[in-house]
Amino acid sequence: MRIITVKEKKEEKFLRRETSFFDFKKHKKTEINELIRTMKTAMEKAEGIGLSANQINLDMRVFVAKVENKFYAIFNPQIVKKSVSEIVAEEGCLSVPQLYGEVFRPERITISGYDKNAKKLKIKAWGLLARVFQHEIDHLDGKLFIDRVEK
Repeated sequence: MRIITVKEKKEEKFLRRETSFFDFKKHKKTEINELIRTMKTAMEKAEGIGLSANQINLDMRVFVAKVENKFYAIFNPQIVKKSVSEIVAEEGCLSVPQLYGEVFRPERITISGYDKNAKKLKIKAWGLLARVFQHEIDHLDGKLFIDRVEK
C-alpha cells in the first residue's frame, strides 16, 4: 500500500479534505481487521509511528499508531479535552517526505473514539503519544503538520 504525499497536487487535495465518519454497520469484522493489518503494515514499512486512513487514499476516520511498543487502532477519534500548557517538538510526516518542523501542541489531551469492535474508548495521553494522536487527528480533519509549523 502506497502512502500518498503532498508532492502530487491531486493527492495533496485529498489529504486536505476532512475524512468521512467510519460506519461499523457497513463493514464486516474481517474487513475491519484487514484494514487495520494493511494500515499497520504500511506504517511499519515506512518506519512511521502513526498513519491515518487518508494517507493511504481511504476516506474514513481511522488511524493507527505505535508508541512505546503499544499499538492503537482508533475509529472516529476526536479530542475532547486539551491542556492549556503546550510544548514544542519537531515533527515530520510520511505524507510530507524529508520535511520537519517545530510544532506547538497541547501537552496533554483526552480523546474519545472506538476500537475495532465498535466499543467506546476514552484515552488520556501525554508526551509523544499525545503528539501522535493530535497529528493523526489533524490528518483526519484535513490538516497537515506544515500548517502548524512555527515560522
